[in-house]
Amino acid sequence: QVQLVESGGGLVQAGGSLRLSCAASGRTFSSYAMGWFRQAPGKEREFVSASSSSGRNTYYADSVKGRFTISRDNAKNTVYLQMNSLKPEDTAGYYCAAKWIFASGSYYDTEPSYDYWGQGTQVTVSS
Repeated sequence: QVQLVESGGGLVQAGGSLRLSCAASGRTFSSYAMGWFRQAPGKEREFVSASSSSGRNTYYADSVKGRFTISRDNAKNTVYLQMNSLKPEDTAGYYCAAKWIFASGSYYDTEPSYDYWGQGTQVTVSS
C-alpha cells in the first residue's frame, strides 16, 4: 500500500512557475513508476507526465512538453513536477499516481495503469 500526498499548488500569474511535490509513504518507492495527471473543471482527467522507477525515462503530454519537467528523488520518496511558463489553460487539479512495476525502464500515460492516487493539489494560473 502506498499513500501519496501532493503539495506545492497555488495561484500564479501566466508565465510564472510552480513546483509540485508528491511524497510517498513506504520503503519501496524506487519500485514504482510515477505519473502526474490533471483535471480542469468540466473536463476529464488527462495525462501530464510520467517517470520510470529510476527516473531515467520520462514522458510528457504534448501540451506541456518543453515547459514541465518531472523528476524524482528516490531517497526522499518524492516525485516533483516543475512547471514553467504557465498558461491559464494549465489551471487544474494536479494528481500524482504510482504503479508498482518489475521493469525499471517503463513509464505509463493512462489512468488505468496506476494503482495508487493522491488527493490532488490545485493550480490556478491567472491571465
